[in-house]
Amino acid sequence: MIGSLDTEQTLLALKIGFLVLLYLFIWAVVRSVTRDLRAAPQESIILSAQDANELRGRYEPVVQAPTARLLVLDSPALQQGTTLDLKVPTRLGRGAENAIRLDGDDFVSTRHALLEPRPDGLWVEDVGSTNGTFVNGARVTTARHLVEGDVVRIGKTDLRVEA
Repeated sequence: MIGSLDTEQTLLALKIGFLVLLYLFIWAVVRSVTRDLRAAPQESIILSAQDANELRGRYEPVVQAPTARLLVLDSPALQQGTTLDLKVPTRLGRGAENAIRLDGDDFVSTRHALLEPRPDGLWVEDVGSTNGTFVNGARVTTARHLVEGDVVRIGKTDLRVEA
């Protein structure tokens, strides 16, 4: 009986010791989390859109792409001789979501090509068209830099890059 009493008391002491250690661990975790939350003031974490743009403007140089100009040489959808000025990335195709719609050209896909003015010049990219996009007769497989005089063919529409 004396041996069993000592065993029960030992097990009770171990249980109490385990609970004390468990509570100390939980207390340390909670203390650590609350200390991290109190360390940074909320104003430094959340900025308004205006403040973020103001800060971004101070540290990021604003490089605007020059306006790219295309002359329509031949097209069933666009008037020949028309000049297209591009200042932003512009999609071409038959779909309503395109900035330049080529509805009358049966060889143009719904989403055909992307013309993108960048600081280093005008770029063209085929965006998964069926019949392809061509520059000076060569099929475009990746984004391609265009220079003055290049002729871009999209379906039956020919566009020449102007200065």
